[in-house]
Amino acid sequence: MSIFSNFLRSLLLTMILSFITPIFVFVGGLISFTLISYLPLLAALGQLCSHQILQFLAVFGRGNPLEGVLIIAMTFSFVGALFDTYASYSSPK
Repeated sequence: MSIFSNFLRSLLLTMILSFITPIFVFVGGLISFTLISYLPLLAALGQLCSHQILQFLAVFGRGNPLEGVLIIAMTFSFVGALFDTYASYSSPK
């Protein structure tokens, strides 16, 4: 039973980390471009890039950027779980 519990713990941890990573990337990008937009010479660039990120996320979220980032995060979580399952299956026992 220990092998199964180790597998489930590894799978859950992989799914959580794979879910959180794209959220941190997109939120970090939005925060950094918003901060860049406060600089006088780079204001237009910061606003343009943050607007492009929000439009990109809106494409995946049926017009809502928050829904888009959640869809991308769930997809990353699913793929991470598949990779972890394959890695645990193919590793020597």
